Amino acid sequence: MGDGRRSSAMIGVMILLCMSVTSYALRYKVGDSRGWSFNVSNWPYGKTFMAGDVLEFNYMFGMHNVMEVDKSFFELCIPIPKIGSEFGDTVHWSGNDQIQLRSGQSYFICSFLGHCQRGMKIAVNAV
Repeated sequence: MGDGRRSSAMIGVMILLCMSVTSYALRYKVGDSRGWSFNVSNWPYGKTFMAGDVLEFNYMFGMHNVMEVDKSFFELCIPIPKIGSEFGDTVHWSGNDQIQLRSGQSYFICSFLGHCQRGMKIAVNAV
C-alpha cells in the first residue's frame, strides 16, 4: 500500500511541475497604438520575443501589406517572399494580420512601393 501512495504522490508532483513550466504566448501590436505604419522599424528594440508569440499587424486594408522576407531582401527592401515558403504564407493583406513567430530571426516589410524605404519594416528574433 505504501508504494502505491508514493507512486500517486510522485505522479501528482510531476503533473504540477509540468504545469508550472508551461509558457503562454504573448501578443504584440506592431507599432503599438500607431499600428503597422511608417517609421516602425525601431519598434522591436527592447522587447524579448519567444517562439509562439503572435505579432498583430494592424493597418488600413488596401493601403499596406505584410511580407515575410529573407534577411538580404529585408536589408535592401526588395519585396520577394521568403524562400521555401508558399506565397500565401508570407504575404498578408487583411489589415489585421496575426503572425505566430517561429524560433529564430524573422523579417517583415510592407511591399508597397517606397513603404519599406520609409521604415515600414521590422526584424524580430524569437528565442
